[in-house]
Amino acid sequence: MKKSMASIFTFVTLFGNSVYAQDILPRPEPPFKGKIGRTVKESKSDFPKEITPPKDAPNIVLILTDDAGFGASSTFGGPIQTPTFDRLAQNGLRYNKFHTTALCSPTRAALLTGRNHHSVATGVISEMATGYPGYSSLMPKSAGSMAEVLRQHGYSTAWFGKNHNVPDWQSSSVGPFDLWPTSLGFDHFYGFLGGDVHNYAPALYSGTQPIEPHLKNPRYHIENDLADNAIRYIENHAAVAPDKPFFVYYATPSTHAPHHAPKEWIAKFKGKFDQGWDKVREETFARQKKMGVIPADTQLTARPKEIPAWDSLNADQKKVYSRMMEVYAGALAHVDFQIGRVLNAVAEAGKSDNTIVIYIQGDNGASAEGTMQGTTNEVATAANGVTEDIKYLLSMIDELGGPKTYNHYPVGWALAMDTPFQWTKQVASHFGGTRNGMVISWPKRINDKGTLREQFAHVIDIAPTIYEVVGIKAPKELNGVKQKPIEGTSLAYTFNNSKEKSKHTTQYFEMVGNRAIYKDGWVAATTPKRLPWDTVGLSPSPEDFAWELYNVDKDFSESKNLAGENPQKLKELQNIFWREAAKYNVLPLDSSFAERADPAIRPSLTRGRDTFVYHEGAIRIPEGSAPNFKNRSYSITADIEIAKDQKAEGVLATLGGRFGGLGLLMLNGKPMFVHALSNQEQHKYKVISSEVVPSGRHILRFDFAYNGGGIGKGGTGTLYIDGKQVAQGQIPRTVGVRFSLDETFDVGEDTGTPVIEDYANNMPFKFTGTLNKLTVDLKPLPMKEKLAQEQAESQSAQYRTSND
Repeated sequence: MKKSMASIFTFVTLFGNSVYAQDILPRPEPPFKGKIGRTVKESKSDFPKEITPPKDAPNIVLILTDDAGFGASSTFGGPIQTPTFDRLAQNGLRYNKFHTTALCSPTRAALLTGRNHHSVATGVISEMATGYPGYSSLMPKSAGSMAEVLRQHGYSTAWFGKNHNVPDWQSSSVGPFDLWPTSLGFDHFYGFLGGDVHNYAPALYSGTQPIEPHLKNPRYHIENDLADNAIRYIENHAAVAPDKPFFVYYATPSTHAPHHAPKEWIAKFKGKFDQGWDKVREETFARQKKMGVIPADTQLTARPKEIPAWDSLNADQKKVYSRMMEVYAGALAHVDFQIGRVLNAVAEAGKSDNTIVIYIQGDNGASAEGTMQGTTNEVATAANGVTEDIKYLLSMIDELGGPKTYNHYPVGWALAMDTPFQWTKQVASHFGGTRNGMVISWPKRINDKGTLREQFAHVIDIAPTIYEVVGIKAPKELNGVKQKPIEGTSLAYTFNNSKEKSKHTTQYFEMVGNRAIYKDGWVAATTPKRLPWDTVGLSPSPEDFAWELYNVDKDFSESKNLAGENPQKLKELQNIFWREAAKYNVLPLDSSFAERADPAIRPSLTRGRDTFVYHEGAIRIPEGSAPNFKNRSYSITADIEIAKDQKAEGVLATLGGRFGGLGLLMLNGKPMFVHALSNQEQHKYKVISSEVVPSGRHILRFDFAYNGGGIGKGGTGTLYIDGKQVAQGQIPRTVGVRFSLDETFDVGEDTGTPVIEDYANNMPFKFTGTLNKLTVDLKPLPMKEKLAQEQAESQSAQYRTSND
């Protein structure tokens, strides 16, 4: 044994670790090759050789947009101009059979690891995590990220934008941080953790530190900020280490709700969608055929009967809905422009020729979660039961896309953006949920520029593609942990051979019970039993799903169901699905929402706690790690000091913001409690003291007595100064399920959007006195209210899942 190990060591030493390093990372510490004597004069120093990447290893820019369907971008025949995507396609390759997982977090986990989403414990997002290997949301160390592998092969690595792969209960400032980007192989992270984010007031992190670059910046937009930071990173890298390759992962948020875009970008699309979603589908379909990005014999799938025909809408509906689509188009075009700025920085650094750019347009199909009429406040309408009539939507038409909305377009537009396919995001069984356009450009190595690639591909193919073009292999052991095999297939074989047969021949799909299996040009798929725009839906038995069958080699859009004609083929594919499901941790199948969305089945930082004590500076605490104020009685007590002759003001505590939130604050020296059910003015409830708080040390307390009787009911709020009642008022309705998807609990200031507009121009509206301590006491729940609270928590997690 000793002789064998010695031989291996000699081989590794002589040949520069090249073979050994590809099997086991990190490399073993090299032996000291100098000489050590009694003094320095008798000795010879020797620095360990630094890790160097393979010769001519390319720079890598991996781009992923959010909720953009196959038929959205001009690059694949869509109505939205994406010149950066177009330019890359003209100098690279379009892939028209590339697939994702149908939801955000699972796609991103598969992308970063080269393994199927269930193999890396991300069968759904963390808010629905269960105690099964494929669904825990705890990405295993046995599936190391490609960033970690590249870093240990001499790359610099940076991530800009969206994450949403940190387990829900690990996203606070206390961690643990081992599943945050900086522990997954990224030297640098600048972005956010959640499923979506307010583009004008995002909850950002630099590494693991919360930052608020939007504050005091009225022109702030996250897409400009991400691009600015990525450009600085590339410029600095080129200046300091021009010979060292970099891996930049750029994950933009804007085409996910809220659809936020600068006004000048929205204006570019004025009147471009007045013809409606049915006509836009037809126009897109015609362009796709003319461009050749879909086969000439492709059939346009039928609009589901549940989605109204555009011609059936009234004039007011058409006006609002077309405007919502203009906003979405502006957001996607704006994102593409910012991506262009980043790629221009690569060019100006002289790096374009040997940079492989992989641009994936969407982490799933277009989103149908905006309800049939769209919304100005996604959380309030979908989670908290707030209604918006057409009159209100018309009154907000000029605000759409701006900071005062958290907007999403109607279902009909999602279908149009997925042209020519059936279904949308969430639906893993059909290409409307999983087919996304992709472009790969690498001027130095791809010669067949401007052409189409029709080989079947999946998001798990990206990591092995990158490994192959760099000239490395996925390690068998990484950081002391034996690694799962890579489950994707490198796409490098397609780069200069358009006729090569697909090497990725089998691929399963599954998301909350919707499932499919691809095998050698055939697809067997289940028929969805819950409509994707019904965000609070059914939990049908997985055994009750009907199956469909398509020959996608001949039927690009899955337009002709052959299940009745070829039951034998269907049965064959069903058996393959079960085999793959068992192999990749898909089992047990679970189509439920409310049951497994119950937070009680996952770890929690707040479970069992009724009293919380905070001090000034306790900010950016995620809602899931903050006191749960919903559907119960509670008290908030602030121990404050006010200097002599000072009229103190500012936020003492706040959770959420403009679109759903509560806050205890002081305005013009008077304490005030506010509760925002939504962004509508009639939903801004206030309990305001008639007395100014004098100088000195005081105790402010707000008591809320919940009326009970279910979720989101009202109650009585009472304000006290030093035990004396100074105000009382009714709060007729309260947030029952979720305050926000991205805003947090803050003490002593408000880092997000304001709960009321009274202090909007003074953000973060820090308390000008001294806040010694803030205490939250949650009152015990009677059994009836406990059941209501449990139902609300389940609906909250369920809502977050359906809107990832």
